[in-house]
Amino acid sequence: MFFSENLIKKSKISHCFFSKKNGVSKNFYKSLNCGIGSGDKKINVIKNLRIVSKKIGCKYKNIVTMRQVHSNKVLYIGKNSKIKKKIICDAILTSKKKICIGILTADCVPVLIYDPIKGIVGAIHSGWRGVYKGIIQNTLKKLLKLGSQKKNLIIAIGPCISQKNYEVGSKFFDKFLHKSKINKIFFNKKNHKYFFNLRKYVEYQFKLNHIKNIKHINRNTFQDKKNFFSRRRSLFDNHSDYGRNISVIMIN
Repeated sequence: MFFSENLIKKSKISHCFFSKKNGVSKNFYKSLNCGIGSGDKKINVIKNLRIVSKKIGCKYKNIVTMRQVHSNKVLYIGKNSKIKKKIICDAILTSKKKICIGILTADCVPVLIYDPIKGIVGAIHSGWRGVYKGIIQNTLKKLLKLGSQKKNLIIAIGPCISQKNYEVGSKFFDKFLHKSKINKIFFNKKNHKYFFNLRKYVEYQFKLNHIKNIKHINRNTFQDKKNFFSRRRSLFDNHSDYGRNISVIMIN
């Protein structure tokens, strides 16, 4: 279990970037695989989500995760909203108490947000496609519509793949430069290979929007096999599938 230093002291919320430890799944899903869309036994994933709900302090039925599709779609759960277990989007915001919103990742960047003034929490699945399409900008726009001010937003950026392990092709590089020449700063080129800094690219989207209170949990999901699932590592190991890490936040 990993906690962000800018959220941990906030008594009105609970949050956690969970490791893959202390679950019930087996084989390469071992052990706290929370990916209901994975090939793991559904009963094991449900047991793992129950473990998460107990740790975070909410009812299992109140854990809300997304069917993540690498989009720029943001959903807001208001105080009077009905809770659905399966939501197609890549960011959730809520002002509803005891609703635990979560992100599933296996190299992508999990981002948790808190506005202590408006009493809103958020969770963003930040894969490169979603960030490229504007998922972070759309989340911030939604927060502003809900009355948040940028100066009050607290951002926690969780464990993800590091640049040295994130090799991409030249077409990927060209795509980002076509969008903005500034994006070159997120790439290293070595021996005719490109390496992308997804973490910094995510952080830059917040800084571009004048958000200052940003903290990182600098853990590399690819290399830290002991603590995290990694899609790319699973490919290297010739596994047919991979587990998903969960990161959650909730208003107490």
